[in-house]
Amino acid sequence: MKVNADLHLHSRYSMACSEKMELPTIAREAAKKGMELIGTGDCIHPKWLEEIKKAAVSDEEIRIENTFFIPTTEIEDNRRVHHLLILPSISKAEELAEAMAPFGDLAADGRPTVKLGGLEIAEIAKDIGALVGPCHAFTPWTALYAYHDSLESCYGDLTDYISFLELGLSADSSYADRISDLHRLTFLSNSDAHSPWTNKLAREFTQFEVPEITFDGLEKAILRKEGYKATLNVGFFPQEGKYNQSACIKCFTQYSLPEAEAHSWRCPECRGTIKKGVFDRVNELADLDEPEHPDHRPPYLHLIPLAEIIQMALGHASIQTKGVQTAWNALIERFGNEVEALIYAEPEALTIVDRKIVNAILAFRNGDVIIHPGGGGQYGWLELPEHLKTEKPEPGKTGKKENTEKAGGPKQASLFDLNPGKAEKEETENKDGEEKGEEEGEERGGKEGEEWVDKEEEKLENEEKPAGQRSLFDF
Repeated sequence: MKVNADLHLHSRYSMACSEKMELPTIAREAAKKGMELIGTGDCIHPKWLEEIKKAAVSDEEIRIENTFFIPTTEIEDNRRVHHLLILPSISKAEELAEAMAPFGDLAADGRPTVKLGGLEIAEIAKDIGALVGPCHAFTPWTALYAYHDSLESCYGDLTDYISFLELGLSADSSYADRISDLHRLTFLSNSDAHSPWTNKLAREFTQFEVPEITFDGLEKAILRKEGYKATLNVGFFPQEGKYNQSACIKCFTQYSLPEAEAHSWRCPECRGTIKKGVFDRVNELADLDEPEHPDHRPPYLHLIPLAEIIQMALGHASIQTKGVQTAWNALIERFGNEVEALIYAEPEALTIVDRKIVNAILAFRNGDVIIHPGGGGQYGWLELPEHLKTEKPEPGKTGKKENTEKAGGPKQASLFDLNPGKAEKEETENKDGEEKGEEEGEERGGKEGEEWVDKEEEKLENEEKPAGQRSLFDF
């Protein structure tokens, strides 16, 4: 069976997270997105673990209605690298908490910081039978490649035990597969959501072929045993990330790597610091000029949340407008969830909404959007080509991507190439804490941070901004 999974998010006990990050709310919103399997996040926080136990059917099954949960947690090591752990059961989460407790205050934050290195965290994970890998590996902060040049530098003798890498909002498979050392790993796309709403939760996700929705089933897919594997990664265009290009953190002027080095990483325009972008960092790490995808690598589909696509198509200022909400609700009611509407619905069936919305959905299916890359802390943004804003798209007609050397990339496959087809479908049924608000909220910490995030979300949702540009909170 195929399942859609978002395995990295946070609870209301993590800094800068919404108080609404509770399991029943997460389960309800996940169903709207089309997710069958969700990571609990924060599973070694004592209060959150108690809430997880209340939702549990058994030690190894956590389920609310039709949404299954699996124990997960993100841990920050002594070099600020973040690691994702996926656990077999609640009792194993208790064992992990006991093992980590001497090295950090688990009650202080849902995502604990411990006085251990990557190797030591991997050793503990292996001892309890958990899967482990780096979170949002390419971002400039709290990530593997912010502080290491290789997996082995971080995980040492247990490098071979690492089975997956989370790409994060700033990278996709084409970025990561330029590093041959990563070819053996399964790539995960996850939301790292700090609030449960449908433009945050599962904004990136991974589709797996699994024998059953259990830890054992997921493990077989991640380790690619018995023919099970990841079948699709879904996420943002990397250029949308606010550190994609090397750029000044004050005036946001973008520079090529040679230019930045020539200026000693000091902006000649305003004397601000030039921050190295993910694109340039990948170029430093890569041993391949072009990505070479191993046979097991699934397609990567670039999408944004449905409400954001509707907002872009209609030219509205917010995802909360009546027009956006009416269209979103109509599509969810018709197709059951966002995944079905965005990926699998036949074009003719989408015509229950405005033709501009249909055009936009099909444009994203074909990668037919204009990308304005971000950098230096300023998010990139997307817009539709002029010929798709009002007219019915012609077969094979594509828009022009941002005309810069860095913003380009191979045109993504048509969604119809990714659709498993009616016969298979009948058989199977179907940001990385890198958000500006989350970083600010984490700096404030605690209740103040949570309230700040909720207020900023509300403010930005109602703020006027250029038609087609996404809310900066939603990247």
